[in-house]
Amino acid sequence: MQREHLADLIAFIAVADEGSFTRAAAKLGTSQSALSHTIRRLEARLGVRLLARTTRSVAPTEAGERLLASLRPAFTEIDQSLTSISELRERPAGTIRLTTTEHAAHELLWPSLKPFLERYPEINVEVSVDSGLADIVADRFDAGIRLGESVARDMIAVCIGPEMRLVPYAAPEYIALHGLPETPHDLSRHQCINLRFRTRGNLYAWEFEKDGRALNVRVDGQLTFNSMPMILKAALDGAGVAFMMESYARPYVESGQLVSMLEDWCQPFPGYHLYYPSRRQSSAAFRLLVDALRYRGG
Repeated sequence: MQREHLADLIAFIAVADEGSFTRAAAKLGTSQSALSHTIRRLEARLGVRLLARTTRSVAPTEAGERLLASLRPAFTEIDQSLTSISELRERPAGTIRLTTTEHAAHELLWPSLKPFLERYPEINVEVSVDSGLADIVADRFDAGIRLGESVARDMIAVCIGPEMRLVPYAAPEYIALHGLPETPHDLSRHQCINLRFRTRGNLYAWEFEKDGRALNVRVDGQLTFNSMPMILKAALDGAGVAFMMESYARPYVESGQLVSMLEDWCQPFPGYHLYYPSRRQSSAAFRLLVDALRYRGG
């Protein structure tokens, strides 16, 4: 195949993918008129119309669809071959973009990320800390980190942490004044510190379970935050009961600054998972990061 013929096919795929000569020209770094000339030359050489043009859009004809069906696997194979060749470099390189929650970033990501970056100095990692459920495909992230139950089923999910528990905590001085609740329903008589989700805007209902019985409790109190560090600070200052990750509160329990409650109502659930689209063509750098984060128990 001559070089200009290959360039014509690349131009055709770009126009079909973008549905626009203007956008395809910008993508290819050429002019709209030059691109139109390229497509006309390809159609003339093949003797068939490949694209149906209207004033508002461009779409493949039946012949164009048949050609695309043949070209896409071939170009995908070429891309994969080029990727595999580039991975023969002695030192993996590239930028990996991740979205994660603040707790996961502190608890799991950073402890693994620091030695990983020291080992692979040519790999860059960009981390976006966000409590919402980002669309990693639309927002062009390579992967996300969220609790296992929050990961969509069409994603590949890799466990990167142990099971977790949410537990109510309060400072000893608060408990001395208000006592300990015996059941989740007793929380209605306590000053509870609410969490408001940043993205959805609603208050989080505290989730409990005992002997197979699930119970969601809407709590009340004078304080509501959309920040876990602020909820922790308020609880430490005796302002009320906070519902927090067990690992997040553990240092303060060990120091005597917080006391747990209702633990028999607090069941473990799947921990953090790294997730990414199943169709993602992963690089060597990405595979190394996944392996570094993978939870191996213990």
